[in-house]
Amino acid sequence: MKVVVNDTAHEVSAKTLAALIDELGYSSARIATALNGRFVPKATRNETPLEEGAQIEIVAPMQGG
Repeated sequence: MKVVVNDTAHEVSAKTLAALIDELGYSSARIATALNGRFVPKATRNETPLEEGAQIEIVAPMQGG
């Protein structure tokens, strides 16, 4: 299925947001996610299905002062 992650198109086999994170190599990173503009908490990523054309944002928190 084709999805867009951080404005880049990807062809993926993942069926859930958690599986997509693993497939793209983010599984060990501390990240925040959004699906089609809505924040998705880590606890619900396994239950969040992906659909063709989904827009996903994956961001890592930054430290600063």
